Amino acid sequence: MDASYSYPIASQASAADRGLFIQRTYIHTGAAILAFALLTCFLVNTIGEMLLPLMSNRFAWIALMVGFMGVSWLADTWAQSDTSIGMQYAGLTLYVVAEAFIFTPLLTLVVFYLKDLDLIWNAAGMTGFLFAGITMFAFITRKNFSWLGGILCVGGWIAMGLIVLGAIFGFSLGLWFCVAMALFACGSLLYTTSNMIHVYRTDQHVAASLALFAGIALLFWYMIQILLRSRD
Repeated sequence: MDASYSYPIASQASAADRGLFIQRTYIHTGAAILAFALLTCFLVNTIGEMLLPLMSNRFAWIALMVGFMGVSWLADTWAQSDTSIGMQYAGLTLYVVAEAFIFTPLLTLVVFYLKDLDLIWNAAGMTGFLFAGITMFAFITRKNFSWLGGILCVGGWIAMGLIVLGAIFGFSLGLWFCVAMALFACGSLLYTTSNMIHVYRTDQHVAASLALFAGIALLFWYMIQILLRSRD
C-alpha cells in the first residue's frame, strides 16, 4: 500500500475502481466463510466435545463472550490498518478463528447430540437468502444507511447486557430475542453494504469483508437459535 496515494471513497471512485473494490470485498468475504466452515468442521470433530461444557457453564460462557468482544475489537482495528496490508489480513484471520471457536460448542451440540445436520443447512440457506436480499436492496436503492451506526451501537450494547444478565441469573432470553437479534444482524449487513457504497475507501476491501463476515456469522448464529427453539 502506497501511503503517499490517497484512495477515494467508493462513491467518488471511477466505475472500474469501484467495481474492483466491490469484487475484492466479496471475494474476501467468500474466502472468510470458506475458511470458517473448514476450521469449524475441524474443531467440531476434534475438540468439540471438550468445548461443549462451556455452553452450560454460565460464568465460563460470559468469560468467553468478553474475550470474543476483545478479540473482535483487536481484529477490526488490525483490519482497518492504513500502514500494513499484512496487518489487515491478520485481523481478518484472527476474527475468522475467533468465530470458529465461538460456534464450535453450538455446532457440536446440533451435530453430535441432536443429530440434526439439516438444521445447520437450513440455517445456512436462510442466512444466504437474507444476505442476498439485503445486498440487492442496498445496491438497487443505493441509499445511505450510515445513520444506522448509532442505533446498531446502542442496540448491540443492550443485547450484550441482556445476554450477560441472562447468563448470570440463569434465565432464557427466548425465541423473540433471537428474532430481534436476527433483525439486528440484518441491519448490520445493510449498514455495512451501504458503507461499501458510500463510506469505505477503495483500498479497504479487507475491513469491509470483515464487517460483512461478522454480520453473516451473527445472522447464522441466530438462525440456528431460532430453528432450535422452534423444535420445542
